[in-house]
Amino acid sequence: MAIRLLELHKHIQRLGLFRAGRRVGVAVSGGADSVALLRLLLELREKLGVVLSIVHFNHKLRGKDSEKDEEFVAALAEKQGLTLHLGRGDVSKKAKREKANLEDAARRARYAFFRKLTEGGLVDCVATAHTADDQAETVLAHILRGTGLAGLAGIHPTTSDGIARPLLNVRRGELRKYLRAKKQNWREDKTNRDISRQRARMRKKLLPLLEKQFNPKTVEHLGMLAQLALQDEAFLSALARARCEELVQERAGTKTIEAMKFLAPLAGELLNTESAEKKTENSTAISTRMVRLLVGEHKKAGAELAANHVEAVLELARSGENGKVLQLPGGVDVRREDDALMFLPRSAHEEKGKAEIEYAYPVDLSGGETQIAVKEIGCVLRLRSIDWPSAQRETMKKGTAALDQEKLQGALALRSLRPGDRMRPEGHRGTHKLKRLLNEKRVARWDRRGWPVLESGKNIVWARGFVSAEFAATSETRKAILVSEEKA
Repeated sequence: MAIRLLELHKHIQRLGLFRAGRRVGVAVSGGADSVALLRLLLELREKLGVVLSIVHFNHKLRGKDSEKDEEFVAALAEKQGLTLHLGRGDVSKKAKREKANLEDAARRARYAFFRKLTEGGLVDCVATAHTADDQAETVLAHILRGTGLAGLAGIHPTTSDGIARPLLNVRRGELRKYLRAKKQNWREDKTNRDISRQRARMRKKLLPLLEKQFNPKTVEHLGMLAQLALQDEAFLSALARARCEELVQERAGTKTIEAMKFLAPLAGELLNTESAEKKTENSTAISTRMVRLLVGEHKKAGAELAANHVEAVLELARSGENGKVLQLPGGVDVRREDDALMFLPRSAHEEKGKAEIEYAYPVDLSGGETQIAVKEIGCVLRLRSIDWPSAQRETMKKGTAALDQEKLQGALALRSLRPGDRMRPEGHRGTHKLKRLLNEKRVARWDRRGWPVLESGKNIVWARGFVSAEFAATSETRKAILVSEEKA
């Protein structure tokens, strides 16, 4: 095993998995692979210069067997003189509550525990015992269900949240030979032999068949495919991230990008000699990754973005009509506004299916001025009654409107825009629906919900961006009401 240790040491150093001085938590389930990982790292501990501990998560899925696994790992930690970080969770109950796949729920619970350890500073990283066989099974599973380059990359050697996988180039059988040579026992998980599960069927039937009847190096070649795909995926993802940073504008949690720049993010740089159609076609690999990056920034954990969702966003950019909205998994909306796409989190009232934001507030100017906090749309409306000299209009702050108080035909009320609302704004000869006026200003329909309106009697005297011509202050005005708006 000396040669294997040397190769493993070089592999770990080449990938930079563990730096000297790092506190490495070794995830040990009790099974052969994880026990072998622990023993190997114990042998390499001095050369690597790392501090080891053991991490075990009890999923409570196998009754007494789960408890015996925990006892086995605890005894192993004591024998090796290592700290044990122990986590427990009733994964079955959690999966039923969330209506989730049991294996996926177990994986999420386990990795959440690993994150808790790294974020809490108890370990710097967690090493898991994924093998070359696990990698082959993963790549094959992704191929069979349909996948792209990211899926072909399979299991990554490292992750951004502190997971390291040093055994991805080691076969499962080699680890068992190593343990037998060390006279080290381990725990067997009976569920691994349950061929009603896809992974077990691939492990027991499909991969042996491929190795025996097609190519004895099937596992090795699938692992190489994953490495090459990971390299290409990393490059394309980095390029997509750079284009997002350059082309996407962010305002108030909404990310906006011009549709044509989104479809041809490399135009003008790498593809100068090609036609516009060819530039767009050759940029698809970057555009699809940009979709995943932009949606991922708002997407809720656990939601999966499928290829058909990504294609729907591309189609919205190609030919989507103004105002069209795509609702994606994880509470993310993508909206077409004129020649741009907007990526934003779905708001609470949209989640509940509520179409409009409605409110109404009386306006009390008995004290000469008032301010109304409109929490529904996150703004404050200020109204002030003043004497109105003829020169007042010229000295008003930008964004402030002035109404002739004596022309008002009833008490003032502040409310949200309603269907059918009409007014004649200054500069217009006739009355128009506010919907048309907002269309002319190119205000997106989702931004109109809760649009503030001031009403006197049955007349709209002011709306955000408009002042009614009949009620606007003029040189003849003696008493005016100043209206201004600011963010809450």
